Amino acid sequence: MAVVLTVDFFPPIVDDPFIFGQIAAANSLSDVYAMGAKPIAALNVVGFPSDLDMSILGEILKGGASKALEAGIVIAGGHSVVDAEPKYGLSVTGIVHPGSQTANSTSKPGDLLLLTKPIGTGIITTAGKQKKVRAEVLENAVTIMAALNKSASESMISVGVNACSDVTGFGLLGHLREMMEGSSLGARIYKSKVPVIEGTMDLLKQGIVPGGTMRNLDSLKSTVCWDKEISENDKILLSDAQTSGGLLISVNPNKADKLQQSLSETGTLSNQIIGEVYTLSETGPTIHVTV
Repeated sequence: MAVVLTVDFFPPIVDDPFIFGQIAAANSLSDVYAMGAKPIAALNVVGFPSDLDMSILGEILKGGASKALEAGIVIAGGHSVVDAEPKYGLSVTGIVHPGSQTANSTSKPGDLLLLTKPIGTGIITTAGKQKKVRAEVLENAVTIMAALNKSASESMISVGVNACSDVTGFGLLGHLREMMEGSSLGARIYKSKVPVIEGTMDLLKQGIVPGGTMRNLDSLKSTVCWDKEISENDKILLSDAQTSGGLLISVNPNKADKLQQSLSETGTLSNQIIGEVYTLSETGPTIHVTV
């Protein structure tokens, strides 16, 4: 067996410490799931202010432990430091048979691109910090962020796919760019096919946009060709920095129906095909976004 190691942590994006712990743990596990590996153990990574009530830290750790239990792994310990603001995440160890791992740089021409969670969490959590989001919209986003990518990973392993990446801070198009550049291929994304969390576009129309999302969009200038029908808000949405996003899977079209069926049967949040992979011309952009 080969060992997969990953680590991720960040400051709170929601007020509830237990839910923050759940989201941070789910996010940390996603890199292992994206590689088609099985997580087996984790260590807590903690930064916490000395002047905050320690019961808050206890709730954060309980939230993380609840997701570890759901994932079927043990949290074997960890390390904490005094920090100006709370931070939490996991260092995760996974295992995979050598040669059976799923890379993010092995897409094939003709592959279909499938996304397993809707996007919009960066915009929604920013609105939450500004107290400008409806409770039900934020609660839905929290549920999505706290959902493990376990079932999606198991489905893609059973079907067999060509490449995968989890969608996090670089946004949907940022992680797609990484996949395509690694594969020396291009991709076409259909904006109307991309699943979006309900309420996200209303917040965008109010001008609520995370700074990280705008930096993502700026970084795509030389990479993406936008059809003229794509609005500025559409561009921002597709660049939105996600937390604990879904898996972006590149799959042979002959296996796509089977993968969609498996994802649906296991209750994965989305099984939507959002685009396809093509052979890149010497002068063309890496990604083409159309309606």
